[in-house]
Amino acid sequence: MLEKFLKQISFSSHQDFVDNYAIQVPENFNFAYDVVDEWAKTHPTKRALCWTNDKGQHKDLNFSQLKKLSDKTASFLLSLGIRKGDMVMLILKRNIEFWHVILALHKIGAVAIPATHLLTDKDIVYRANAADIKAIITSQDDNLIEHVNGAMPKSPSVKYRIMIGKNIPEGWIDFHNGVENAVPFVKPEQVNKNEDIMILYFTSGTTGQPKMVIHDFTYPLGHITTAKFWHNLHENSIHLTLADTGWAKAVWGKLYGQWIVGACVFVYDFEGRFIPADVLSMISKYRVTSLCAPPTIFRFLIREELDKYDLSSLEYCTTAGEALNPSVFETFYRKTGIKMMEAFGQTETAPTVITFPWIEPKPGSMGMPNPLYKMDLLTYDGRSAEDGEQGEIVFRTDEGRPLALFMGYYRDEELTRSVYTNNLYRTGDMAWRDEDGYYWFVGRTDDIIKSSGYRIGPFEVESAVMTHPAVVECAITGVPDEIRGQVIKATIVLAPQYKEKANDDLAHDIQEHVKNVTAPYKYPRIIEFVNELPKTISGKIRRVEIRGKDS
Repeated sequence: MLEKFLKQISFSSHQDFVDNYAIQVPENFNFAYDVVDEWAKTHPTKRALCWTNDKGQHKDLNFSQLKKLSDKTASFLLSLGIRKGDMVMLILKRNIEFWHVILALHKIGAVAIPATHLLTDKDIVYRANAADIKAIITSQDDNLIEHVNGAMPKSPSVKYRIMIGKNIPEGWIDFHNGVENAVPFVKPEQVNKNEDIMILYFTSGTTGQPKMVIHDFTYPLGHITTAKFWHNLHENSIHLTLADTGWAKAVWGKLYGQWIVGACVFVYDFEGRFIPADVLSMISKYRVTSLCAPPTIFRFLIREELDKYDLSSLEYCTTAGEALNPSVFETFYRKTGIKMMEAFGQTETAPTVITFPWIEPKPGSMGMPNPLYKMDLLTYDGRSAEDGEQGEIVFRTDEGRPLALFMGYYRDEELTRSVYTNNLYRTGDMAWRDEDGYYWFVGRTDDIIKSSGYRIGPFEVESAVMTHPAVVECAITGVPDEIRGQVIKATIVLAPQYKEKANDDLAHDIQEHVKNVTAPYKYPRIIEFVNELPKTISGKIRRVEIRGKDS
């Protein structure tokens, strides 16, 4: 399969990779037809997906089965009137159906919008109206169903609510029944062009509502680099990325690049909190060969008695999402003999700085630039940074837009221009380069908080906190945390009648309130009551000053 897209597959050094790595992009490329269906044609029994859950259920799907399931699903969706360009939100956790649903959407040219199950009514209303979502497909989750139903009166574009499960609520469509009774699938005459929108992600910024990141149909090809040259996968690999399907990291590690390479995607579907021992047991039982997870997960894993588990199948481990503490790297290496390979990227890109298999990892370094991107570090005065000097990571596109660089922010040209103009995309992330060419992450130029692998925009949390009657003003910042990387802190000015109640009980009440207003993972774990917030002369809150006191 790789030979279809790469002129050269193996590289002897990083310089060889930089000089010769190139991806050949077919006309009107469609991942579902050109990769999955092609595997089904040439290697029909090749295992594509190994799925299990915390209830002991297990199911394998080969490429032939995926083709049949995605065809039937596409036929079902077409029967509802879902067509090319229609927006469909998927809230499917780690349900096995996610994979043939997203393939089906690709097959009809509809736009997939993966989303987390932690959304509240308010979150769903915003997303439905911002993107004119036509259908929502969800897993069986009473809390989620309640939130979707609660959002419907203010979500006029949503025509279909589709549920995967049993005991289908009134007003909802039974997914499995629809797929089972679907007529034979007929491929639409014109599915897509390369420049059509294929997938949309809502991602948090520092101001305003979540941004809508859009990628075109060539986006999966950018993740060849992810799977082959970061995860270091091959056709016999069994790869586990822990992210659930609501986050962009899922398609980095559970779909596109993995299947182009021909690896098997391993999925562990569990409810509730992450239990390190369970994941280690799954790696041992199913002979997982490759693991990708944020540093937070590895912090938990090294606290376990790793000797109790047979991890002999594990060949390779990768990490991203936040800076890796060198002590975690060293401890994991000492216990397993495996060196974690870091990378850096955004929802707007594929991995752009990578610790490639042929370079020695430096604990805490992101690695070296992906040659698909023409990368630079710009100082605050617009110069290209020297070695050892901090600068913002930017990508120059004067020679063409690289694969997997986003098309822009949907329906927001002004926001797009604020980060991408004159053939220069500014990531908003700061780094420095050492004398060996390795890049080291410094932090955001804005206020994004990264906690346990989540990217959280302060404005969203501030908006939720401000709906509590006791709160007059609020600033949200991140505080360093050994386990989560950062935790959310709310610095709050109370209304006069509440100032005498500034205690732990009120703090707890505000925390519970936030959990009910927005996604629960966004609630502030630390609350500080103050008389006033530090501000600029123009009245803007100086979060940097608050962070400085907590560092």
